[in-house]
Amino acid sequence: MMFLSGVRGGIRGWRGAASSRSSPRGDWASRVTTLLMCTLIVFMIVPEDFNYADINSLPESGDALSRLVWLALLCGSAAVVLRFAVPALRVLRHFNAFFLAFLLLACASVAWSVEPEFTARRVIRLVTISLTALAFVLTRHRRIQDVLRPMVTVMLVGSIALVLLAPQWGIERSSAAELIGAWRGLATQKNGLGSLAAIGTLLWMHAWLAREARWQVVAAGLAVSLLCLFCSRSSSALLATAFTAPFMAALARPPGVLRRYMPYLVGVFAVGLLVYSLAVLRVVPGSETLLYPLESLTGKDPTFSGRTAIWDIVSEHIHYSPILGGGYGAYWTGPVPGTPSYEQVTRLFFYPTEAHNGYLDIINDLGSVGGACLFGYLLTYLRQSLTILAAARAQGALYLGLFFEQLIANLTESRWLNVLCIEFVIMTLATAAMARTLLEIHLQRQSKRYEHRSSLVRGRASSG
Repeated sequence: MMFLSGVRGGIRGWRGAASSRSSPRGDWASRVTTLLMCTLIVFMIVPEDFNYADINSLPESGDALSRLVWLALLCGSAAVVLRFAVPALRVLRHFNAFFLAFLLLACASVAWSVEPEFTARRVIRLVTISLTALAFVLTRHRRIQDVLRPMVTVMLVGSIALVLLAPQWGIERSSAAELIGAWRGLATQKNGLGSLAAIGTLLWMHAWLAREARWQVVAAGLAVSLLCLFCSRSSSALLATAFTAPFMAALARPPGVLRRYMPYLVGVFAVGLLVYSLAVLRVVPGSETLLYPLESLTGKDPTFSGRTAIWDIVSEHIHYSPILGGGYGAYWTGPVPGTPSYEQVTRLFFYPTEAHNGYLDIINDLGSVGGACLFGYLLTYLRQSLTILAAARAQGALYLGLFFEQLIANLTESRWLNVLCIEFVIMTLATAAMARTLLEIHLQRQSKRYEHRSSLVRGRASSG
């Protein structure tokens, strides 16, 4: 009985902390974390110095204002987490363990990084984003779409306005055939806008599936998202949206005959995408033949618009530190002669700024240990999403939709655990929100068991 009383006390404590936003103190904390999250989203999309004439997305290039904003995000989110320390610890017990392992590995990599200063700066960003996401879910409801959907839409509307008012900034100026006339909007490049528009499309589609907004509002949101998606001319974003949107619809409103088989279909789809990921990495000799259908669907040549040459150079560099890598964020430090990534300029005559493959960049930074953390994170995310899908179908469908969109996008773009892109913020926020949801499910189950045992005790006492 003492154990059951403790469980009941824990449930009441969590509910009190979770519903504290209805009190003046909780409402204040909720407004603060919303402001922090909105600020983070904006600064992850636009150039740090708002200079579209000379875009440089490296975090080391930020001006004094950018550094001040990141410091405010770090201190503000840390203060909120400390204020809700007990609920935070409970949420962390249900957090994706491989994400936490990745955090520790990235922090430790400062010790062996080939560029420790760059790694330290990336780690500070990594910790700041993680703390901001944790603080947000501690003070607000787990429905992350209530903030993500309007913020993403505002940035997309702003992108359209920038294209119309200042096309020299909002449209790519490269003479390359695939970039001529492509929109980049408020983002630093067309693929960034395309990825943001893909996420916006999924968020508004989810609003329609979950009946969270009127159809007129949904139609307007989808129109803005699809306009940016097509005008960005990002084939990777288009492919990810085309595959994910119908799959998310099937998850949110599954046909009666398929309802019981949806977890298995999700598993098959996830395994198929992971196999394609391994084919890109060429783990198994000859597996690259699996990429031919993907080339046809994306309209890319067998080199994926020159990406395979980048992958070859990065793969060669991985052999220098195959176990622990060269340090988190220590490879892409700019086109500086003498640095490891300058080999890209020497051999390809341009600097790509990333490997254009999320799996390859993680292994290059943190070796096979980092790769194991990444795949462990993906499998755990999938398992947790399926658990939530069984308890809250609409919310689980959103988490899985974001997951599959990123699985596809990372085949040709570096998004996984990348502190330079908005997708990392969104996936970290989803990971934190799932941890809170899983805790609530766990507490609800404990509460039901407590009530059941209490009724049995009362029944025995009355019969005695």
